[in-house]
Amino acid sequence: MKKAYLFPGQGSQKTGMGLDHYRFNSEFRKRCEEANDILGYRLSDIMFEGPEQLLTQTKHTQPALFVHAFSLLETLGHRPDMVAGHSLGEYTALAASGVLQFEDALRAVKRRGELMQEAGESQPGAMAAIIGLDDEVVEKICAGLCTEPDRVVIPANYNTKGQLVISGHIPAVDEAMEKLREAGAKIVKKLPVSGAFHSPLMASARDELNTILDRLAFQEPAAGVYSNATGTVSHEPDVIRENLKQQLLKPVLWSQTLSAMHQDGAKHFVEVGSGNVLQGLVKRTLKGVGISGFQ
Repeated sequence: MKKAYLFPGQGSQKTGMGLDHYRFNSEFRKRCEEANDILGYRLSDIMFEGPEQLLTQTKHTQPALFVHAFSLLETLGHRPDMVAGHSLGEYTALAASGVLQFEDALRAVKRRGELMQEAGESQPGAMAAIIGLDDEVVEKICAGLCTEPDRVVIPANYNTKGQLVISGHIPAVDEAMEKLREAGAKIVKKLPVSGAFHSPLMASARDELNTILDRLAFQEPAAGVYSNATGTVSHEPDVIRENLKQQLLKPVLWSQTLSAMHQDGAKHFVEVGSGNVLQGLVKRTLKGVGISGFQ
């Protein structure tokens, strides 16, 4: 039976994540201390003690989620047949499959978080969850509002059927929310994020992040890697690199990713990391599959 391992992204963090593992598992503790040394500050203290407002800063959230999930996977000793990660979680998936070395991936994630936080501060934006409408309706309404370069709103996360996240300039997102309510959306909710992720508003972060990725050694994966940007599997290091470079500004095709994994034989989906958001998305996207999680 093929198992697909999934790694969470920003929004799944919580103060105290990994603390029990750190206390009672020497392997987990060793990896966390290695991360502290690489980063030059005690990320583990922020993970375990907060405060929450510090942990939820993008520059800390992203390395924290990466370190927690990767360290946890190592303690399990499991070998996934296929891997995918939601947004930031894609970096964890690449490290888990051996495409990237832990240190390289962590340094890239650290800078990614910093660049995305800076982009959110220099180009303020918003994101909102939309539940209860067909993808095509959301796409059409967003497209109709993108009339100027400084008035962009696009689908950013295709999480599952009838559940999308939109992202863009604040006025455009606000107007889209109003029109989507009028179109019959069951839930329209702005998200507590620091920027318009997976949209053109992240463009200022793209060039430096791409330069970083070009310098890293991408290896052939030990498990099939499914890309956020395409929703499909790849085993070619150069293709995986290019897909990852596209990820920052393009939508996360998560429901498409889950469907592709299932079509390729995944019968059990395992979420590794903080929270259970991805388990819920699997449940709402696929039928007749096993679902579990490790926190």
